[in-house]
Amino acid sequence: MDLPNQVVESIQDKYDSLLPYLNEKTRRIWAAIEARSLGRGGVSQVAIATGLSRTTIHAGMRLLSEQDGVKTEDDITRIRTNGGGRKLLEEQDAMLLSDLESLIEPMTLGDPESPLKWTSKSVVKLAGTLNRGGHRISAKSVYNLLESLGYSLQSNRKTRDGSSHPDRDDQFLHIANQVKHFQSQNEPVISVDTKKKELIGNFKNPGTEWCPSQQPVEVRMHDESDPQLGKAIPYGIYDLTLNKGWVNVGIDHDTAEFAVESIRHWWYSMGKELYPSSEHIMITADCGGSNSYRSRLWKLKLQEFASEIGKNIHVCHFPPGTSKWNKIEHRLFCHITTNWRGRPLTSLQVVINLIRNTTTTHGLEVEARLDENLYQTGIKVTVQQLDTIAIERNSFHGEWNYIIKPQISP
Repeated sequence: MDLPNQVVESIQDKYDSLLPYLNEKTRRIWAAIEARSLGRGGVSQVAIATGLSRTTIHAGMRLLSEQDGVKTEDDITRIRTNGGGRKLLEEQDAMLLSDLESLIEPMTLGDPESPLKWTSKSVVKLAGTLNRGGHRISAKSVYNLLESLGYSLQSNRKTRDGSSHPDRDDQFLHIANQVKHFQSQNEPVISVDTKKKELIGNFKNPGTEWCPSQQPVEVRMHDESDPQLGKAIPYGIYDLTLNKGWVNVGIDHDTAEFAVESIRHWWYSMGKELYPSSEHIMITADCGGSNSYRSRLWKLKLQEFASEIGKNIHVCHFPPGTSKWNKIEHRLFCHITTNWRGRPLTSLQVVINLIRNTTTTHGLEVEARLDENLYQTGIKVTVQQLDTIAIERNSFHGEWNYIIKPQISP
């Protein structure tokens, strides 16, 4: 027999009043108590009045009926049972993260096969594309995953004076194809760059950090370099395949010699052990700075390194104005910056320790070392020295894409 409408309305009124104070567990229990007090048909009526499912109400009844066994404090306060709740989407779908990231890579802008070539990359359209590819995901979940991968919404920034290079997208595709090829051969693929120079001392570092209320860390008013403490110059090497980083922290000048020396330290300290059978090393780098494609010294030092380890060094430079697409920027450097946010870098050892302790939920591991060598600036490489470099340029933009082969001493 159905209960009068006023009884159902009374249950609904009570539920609406209590709802702000109920959690998941107490909602189940309260609904079960109401249903039990109503007798036969109570579960259905409470479900109608509250909008809760019959399964939820029956779960509450099971909780009420558990009379046996000793309850621990954890059992009493726990809202869900151990292991309760859904698994993360990326745990349920092993290919979800890689497929999502492949859709938002800059190289897809020039890929005629990309489903998003001529559309904005909104989370709704990304979710739709992923679902058509066999995944099951909502736009909100796409947003959350993008944040976990280190992406954020960015507006346009006025930094370019003129148009981009006409072969920009083709170079992105060339780099992507090269990376896939060497990764399939289990050869090391590294992304390299110099992070922003950091002043050492009690200087303000952007960002916020948890501190006792009303007790902020006090730092110096003006950011003027301390001649005794100097500055830190972090040169990073990021392994695209294994998600491992290596940072060589220099104290002198950011030169091409310093860049190649950093790569050398990575090889002997990390790369050689990870890739014992490799015959090649692929490097992706910006087109400017200490690893500039125009730098003769960069190529000369790479030649010395290639001959030293007996391996072919394959180099691909990103086109002008696209340095932010280099993987090291949003796979390594951004996480280092996050790890030391709001903390003054009072010594070089503090810098090293903060870099070494940079991790992510996706398994990033970082090693760091202090490089106290002094690097001379203004070194000139003669035409005769340049001619000794065993360089093989690619038919597509050989100034950006080239191989430096080892030379065997007579």
